[in-house]
Amino acid sequence: MTPQDPSKIKQALRAIYILGFSLFVWGTYTQAQTTIVDGDTLKIASTTYRLNGIDAPESNQSCRDSQGKQWACGNAATKALNRLVRWRSVQCNPVTQDTYGRTVATCYAGGKDLGAELVKSGLAWAYRYYSTEYVAEEEQAKAQHLGIWQANNMPAWDFRRSSTTTTQSNSSGDPSCVIKGNISNSGRIYHTPNSPWYSRTKIDTSNGERWFCSEAEARAAGWRAPR
Repeated sequence: MTPQDPSKIKQALRAIYILGFSLFVWGTYTQAQTTIVDGDTLKIASTTYRLNGIDAPESNQSCRDSQGKQWACGNAATKALNRLVRWRSVQCNPVTQDTYGRTVATCYAGGKDLGAELVKSGLAWAYRYYSTEYVAEEEQAKAQHLGIWQANNMPAWDFRRSSTTTTQSNSSGDPSCVIKGNISNSGRIYHTPNSPWYSRTKIDTSNGERWFCSEAEARAAGWRAPR
């Protein structure tokens, strides 16, 4: 056996190390481009996608289980969506675009339809008002009493209308536009429903304050998140 040149071995090991590190950085960068907004909304780079055909519990929404105990279904849906996309490439096929700049799309990660996975695991309702795409998955989850189907829980669209923190009428007329754009001495600040200042923030549209349907829309209009 011919002895190998130690310098060549070092060069080969260095090349392997550089390649491995580059792949790690690339994978981290790719993952960083997908941000979970809530249980049915995600952001890839500068585009916000609203999953087509489903409505997940709101971030601050609680549901009841089969024993009548409260559980954070909104938070559970958000975490489930995060698990579905973690370390996976996400592909979204646009269906339409709403009037608030969000792209309504069917999205996939690891070959799985994200909307279908959430509905059949009982962490989202089939949004029949807009689509019947996931009715079969909903019936399956309902029959198995999974997630939101453990009890007679309020659908997200009704929760948005009845929530005590959103009793003010928003100027858009869309009950899903619940982000408050407030103007104060600190500047233009928007508050999402899970903000600790949300319930104390009142919107006066006559003073230039307004409602937003997404954080991206609020930022584009010149508002910022609270520090």
